[in-house]
Amino acid sequence: MKQVSDVIKKAKKLAAARLVVAAAHDEYVIEAVNNALELGFVHPILIGNSKEILRIIEEKKYDEKSYLIIDANDDFESAELSVKLIKEKNADILMKGLIDTNILLKAVVNRETGIREAKLLSHVALLSYHKLNRVLFATDCAMNIAPDANQKILILENVLKLTKALGYKNPLVGIVSAVEKVNLKMASTVDAQIIKEEFLKGNIIDCVVDGPFAVDNLVSMEAVKHKGINSLVAGKADILLMPNIEAGNVFYKTSVFLAHAETAGIIIGAKAPIILTSRADSAEAKLFSIALGMVMYHES
Repeated sequence: MKQVSDVIKKAKKLAAARLVVAAAHDEYVIEAVNNALELGFVHPILIGNSKEILRIIEEKKYDEKSYLIIDANDDFESAELSVKLIKEKNADILMKGLIDTNILLKAVVNRETGIREAKLLSHVALLSYHKLNRVLFATDCAMNIAPDANQKILILENVLKLTKALGYKNPLVGIVSAVEKVNLKMASTVDAQIIKEEFLKGNIIDCVVDGPFAVDNLVSMEAVKHKGINSLVAGKADILLMPNIEAGNVFYKTSVFLAHAETAGIIIGAKAPIILTSRADSAEAKLFSIALGMVMYHES
């Protein structure tokens, strides 16, 4: 993929999926869902403050009959009802609306009523830039606060499910830090060494892993040549495995607000794709995320 928007072309080839939105009473969310509806991507189910949802639909002059709208008393009920629809196979993709991420994920991971499937849920952000000829997969930028080396391997396993669904073969994985040498005082470099050793042992497959790297040496061949770095991953990374949520979040938001990157966001590890974007993300980013969720649903 050259641009995040390429996911729209992939989604157009797939059958429409049932999209349920938790706390759907948000203008940007409904705009994105309606765009996806017009493209034939989804059969939308909107859960939340039904009066506000209907007000937005009427104000935007969308077709009310195209939506199944379910009223919920609060965000907790919105989350529970949305997850229930997925669990009972009455919906295919879950999307976060105007709701705190923690509330939604609490319903997702509930041991009795939730839809968690993998050992660890993790977030993947897709980003593309005007001056870079490929999409970057940055993980984890939104969920896992301070993953250890073993958890980072689980995060890597999750993102590889997504790259496989998108048609990637042996994507290049760069383990992000601030330097290229292992420093015992810098935990991210020690984790990188552990993860790389697991790759070399054959315990991590279907990708090429190397690190630690500072970000410039994962995205810029000029920086790689200047520093004399010799690695298959250097300057060409597809996946950026972040050291912690602070680094991931800063990277993501700097990309969006200063570099004007195209973006999409998804949580992997549940029984259905979970579309999760920032509340500040545009309707376009939310549409790209819906398309990404469709591809993940059909191809995984």
